[in-house]
Amino acid sequence: MGNSFGQLFRVTTFGESHGGGIGVVVDGCPPRIDLSNDDIQRELDRRRPGQSRITTQRKEPDRCEILSGVFEAKTLGTPITVLVRNKDARPEAYEPMRETFRPSHADFTYQAKYGIRNWQGGGRASARETIGRVAAAAIARKVLAAFFPKIEIVAFVTQVHEIIAAIDRSKAKAAEVEDSIVRCPDKAATKMMVDLIEKTRADGDSLGGVIECVARNIPAGLGEPVFDKLEADLAKAMLSLPATKGFEIGSGFAATRMHGSEHNDAFEKRGGRIVTRTNFSGGIQGGISNGEEIYFRVAFKPTATIAREQDSVTSSGKKTKLATRGRHDPCVLPRAVPMVEAMTALVLCDHALRQRAISRS
Repeated sequence: MGNSFGQLFRVTTFGESHGGGIGVVVDGCPPRIDLSNDDIQRELDRRRPGQSRITTQRKEPDRCEILSGVFEAKTLGTPITVLVRNKDARPEAYEPMRETFRPSHADFTYQAKYGIRNWQGGGRASARETIGRVAAAAIARKVLAAFFPKIEIVAFVTQVHEIIAAIDRSKAKAAEVEDSIVRCPDKAATKMMVDLIEKTRADGDSLGGVIECVARNIPAGLGEPVFDKLEADLAKAMLSLPATKGFEIGSGFAATRMHGSEHNDAFEKRGGRIVTRTNFSGGIQGGISNGEEIYFRVAFKPTATIAREQDSVTSSGKKTKLATRGRHDPCVLPRAVPMVEAMTALVLCDHALRQRAISRS
């Protein structure tokens, strides 16, 4: 039942890593929004495999097909279905995983929950599932642009293993992020990150790190009190992504080392609007956006698939060794950047529609 996300802008993803294809159904998109294959393809190209020497070498064009909900390049207000067919699936490469559980993958837990699992590439637990999210988010971006044309969502890699980039989040630009194959706008850090990722891949190992995301020009008032707080939905969205292990917004855990007198964001009037002098809140107070930049960080673990022999057990509990030789990302972060942006767009779009619903009543 956990395949859908959102309230008014609701997305349901479908498909498995080595099945016929991956896709999404978007329900609740307003009518008369301009939308074409190119709008979706642009975002899919940013997350597709094989895009650089430091990502998985699976060769997938990830060409999208809009099957419903769009007519003459405009949304109809009916469910939109987008499909991406798998072209470079190699299920035979996963034969050793038919009976053996891969360490830190979802093999054992899916088997425990359902009593059956797709052992070919991880099935639904594969990061390939995020194709549907990215496609849906391309639609969400179009909706946001129609209502709030100044909104910007920019994510970037700020840390790989112990290499930490020096980035001014308020000045980070999407073009600078895309110029780096690590998607880190700090050129010096990019070189060190690439070198480390390549060395780690040669050693048959993997790396984790941190992605930061900033959403600019967000209107005040988005978010709901108590259970559907904006930061709560962002946290759920980010932690639903594969390989995520942590989320913090604004000052995050650093706030625990501050006094209230240091941490409180004082209000003032500037340029005819109420603003805050600082932004330790990360643009959200009481679960509702206050008009300042929303910024947060997401921690990603090292890729679970590594090219080293590891201890495991079979489904019958027999001790065994498992050596993985498949195609995988030695570090998920470069391709996870568009995924983080996608989930941000989905949350903001859903809450923008919810706010419009009550403001019109």
